[in-house]
Amino acid sequence: MKTLKRKLKALFDFLRMPDGDVFVSRLTAIHDALTGNAAFSNPPVDLAVFKTAISNYAAAVVVALDGSKQAIANRKKLREGLVKMAEQLGHYVEANCNDDPAIFMSSGFQLRSTTVVPPQPTGLSTIDSVDQGKTGELLVTATVVLKARAYEIRYGQMGAGGTAPSTFETTLVASVQSRFRSRI
Repeated sequence: MKTLKRKLKALFDFLRMPDGDVFVSRLTAIHDALTGNAAFSNPPVDLAVFKTAISNYAAAVVVALDGSKQAIANRKKLREGLVKMAEQLGHYVEANCNDDPAIFMSSGFQLRSTTVVPPQPTGLSTIDSVDQGKTGELLVTATVVLKARAYEIRYGQMGAGGTAPSTFETTLVASVQSRFRSRI
């Protein structure tokens, strides 16, 4: 049976970084790693043009510090061009690395994780009070947990002598904005 191999993907998180040294240094590292790299001999972007665009952008960041609208607009325009070039280079690396992580990493790009992390429990809600409702009904008031989607209330009848319940019933409560009350 043939197993499917996952395609290597470039991590483009640096493209959303704020203007400054980290953004410029990541682009420069990519340029330097691709220059003369035999595994990536025909990039879709001329690396000399890419290097010039990085230098122009770095200078525009400094000029835009004065706050002038024209300088800020120029910096944004140069950044957009660099982002497009970096994305083209990243996709070129993905397509031409032969799914070899060592070759991929030689490009200066970082690998995007392909590990799927299952949702983690958000924590336990605190029950603030339990009040008698109508006959056979209890009103539960609880504090919500941030990012919780639903709450599960488990309850059961106390055993003889105050022992813990041997069986439980469960009620599901949809997520709410702040404290919630549920009838059980």
